[in-house]
Amino acid sequence: MKYQHLFFDWDHTLWDFEKNSEHSLRNLFNDLNLADQGIPSFEEFYRMYLIVNEQKWEMYRKGHIDKAALRASRFRETFKHFDVIADDIAWTLEERYVLETPYGTQLIEGTEETLTELGNRGYKMHIITNGFTESQTIKFAESGLKHHFDVLLCSDEVGVNKPDPKIFRAALSRASAERKESLMIGDNLIADCVGARNQGIDQVFFNPNNTRHKEQLTYEITRIVELLDILS
Repeated sequence: MKYQHLFFDWDHTLWDFEKNSEHSLRNLFNDLNLADQGIPSFEEFYRMYLIVNEQKWEMYRKGHIDKAALRASRFRETFKHFDVIADDIAWTLEERYVLETPYGTQLIEGTEETLTELGNRGYKMHIITNGFTESQTIKFAESGLKHHFDVLLCSDEVGVNKPDPKIFRAALSRASAERKESLMIGDNLIADCVGARNQGIDQVFFNPNNTRHKEQLTYEITRIVELLDILS
């Protein structure tokens, strides 16, 4: 085999962040009566939250804000787009969201069968995620996928986020893996793929939306099961 070690991103690559997040937030929207606060509908709230949350995570990935700032601001700023000032409710929503969402079990289509087959083929598999340890640990356990992986590395354990070289080096060290025998699979073009490429690690860009880009990558797929063709 050309590769022996497969390093996967978690959210949006294997664990269906959008479906699990939407389900959790829809329940919380109703539970906390957010419509009574002046937010027109769950659909409008969720659409705005996705925009704000991605902005916050991009700032976090670049080291411009820390974990506490991300958590403290994302719902508060989502509320502000609807001219709603309710910091206490925003923080309650944040706390419950972080506690409840990790128990979601929706996976990206094809994940279970792909990981099972790759394991049968003898690949050693690992996770490198920018998610927070307290949330990701629950996701790993509840997803039913944890047994597939040898190393489960969260960025806050290392103190840096992908694409920082340090997290890739830490993952290789923990897995006792060499760069030339490793492959990184993820949905984030810069954090996962360019970050791995800069460390001399081959990459698979999981690009289900066929997002256009100009990066030179090792592989690109739109469905996770396509890994079985690459790693035949």
